[in-house]
Amino acid sequence: MSLSRSVFRTLPLAAAVVMAFAGGAQAQSLMEMYDAARGYDATFISAKAQFEANLAKANQTLGGILPNIALSASATRTYFDLRYDSGLQPPGFVNPRLYGTGVAGVTLVQPIYRPAAWAAYRQGGRLLEQAAAQYEAAEQDLLVRVSQAYFDVLTSEDSLASVQAQKSAVGEQLASAKRNFEVGTATITGVRDAQARFDLTTAQEIAAENDLRIKRLALDLAVGMSNAKPKRLADSSKLIPPPTENVDGWISQAEAASPAVRQAKLNWEVATLEVDRATAGHKPTVDAQISYSGVRNIGGTSNTTTSTTILDNHVFSPSAAIVLNMPIFAGLTTMYRVKETVALEDKARSDYENARRNTAQATRTAYFGLVAGLSQVKAYEAAEASTQSALDANKLGYSVGVNINIDVLNSQSQLYQTKRDLAKARYDVLVGNLKLRQAAGTLTPADLQPINDLLAP
Repeated sequence: MSLSRSVFRTLPLAAAVVMAFAGGAQAQSLMEMYDAARGYDATFISAKAQFEANLAKANQTLGGILPNIALSASATRTYFDLRYDSGLQPPGFVNPRLYGTGVAGVTLVQPIYRPAAWAAYRQGGRLLEQAAAQYEAAEQDLLVRVSQAYFDVLTSEDSLASVQAQKSAVGEQLASAKRNFEVGTATITGVRDAQARFDLTTAQEIAAENDLRIKRLALDLAVGMSNAKPKRLADSSKLIPPPTENVDGWISQAEAASPAVRQAKLNWEVATLEVDRATAGHKPTVDAQISYSGVRNIGGTSNTTTSTTILDNHVFSPSAAIVLNMPIFAGLTTMYRVKETVALEDKARSDYENARRNTAQATRTAYFGLVAGLSQVKAYEAAEASTQSALDANKLGYSVGVNINIDVLNSQSQLYQTKRDLAKARYDVLVGNLKLRQAAGTLTPADLQPINDLLAP
């Protein structure tokens, strides 16, 4: 029996990726793409503008407790025509005539006791913290979205390279089966099995190419680049270390630092202060008021023809007052406003509790997902070695006539599927680490650096 069958060799996945995607354009690191996204991503820019608007809105509450100064001025021109029934006018009296009156004044009002204004001022402090938490959440969301898009491209590249390597190996197997059939050492079944597997891998290659195209477009959209090329891992065997704290420690951290929990808690505090503002509608207000005004007559008045000038002492009239305003009845508006705010406070309290529960659950999910992912990587690494050994054994068995063609094809398919799953599991671990920190509320741009250090220079 002629042993003319060739010994097949699989193309290493890393080599296939380098051959398939080596291009003239320089690849960008994860940090570079994140920096680009900060200046391009519309969602993040919108969140930044909202943050600035919230800061300005929070500072508006100062107006209720700081002094208010107003300048007022008016000018009046009067035509005076007095007619007596007897037709006789007093001696020296000029009639008709025009005269003018100018009035100017400055008024300062300093709130002394305004419960509603002070409650609004305390709300402003919470609104400032809310704005910071919202911006922090937007920044963390951008970090995860860019990282996910980055590693989605790498996953698709690995998947396509694996399919192409499998197609090349199946093509060699198909050619060998045809040669063996021609010399009578194999049946037509082996040829048809190899042809069917080759056609299947061709279809998988088309799907993988389309998936990579879509993932690249998504990355371009996320970072604002054209044909963005992410750097690959320098050493795929090195990943981030497993979390050192247990899940309860991460949950405690999430309940204290998560932007979602902080926003819900601050919203509850704002709702509580809103109850104070509504209740203040039943309370009096006290203001200090100082005014300094002057009146100047040009052409006299209705009783005299003498003009006043700025040198006249009686032109200016300074005054000071304490103004008390005591509400008595507001048509039940205040009473129902208090009821409304109390109900909204209960709602805010429930929303806060719901945010705590959801954050705790998200943290558990992210934690166990990361731990399982790290274990899964080790299992896939062991499976890769096992499937490679199985493929080598099947090839040897096929070469000596012990195994049939379908055994080799199945082993090849299993090996490349394992390689794809292993590559994806590694990327999922890196993104999962970021998602865990996002759930715990501790994710910052600095957390990208350890991942960036794993990339090829």
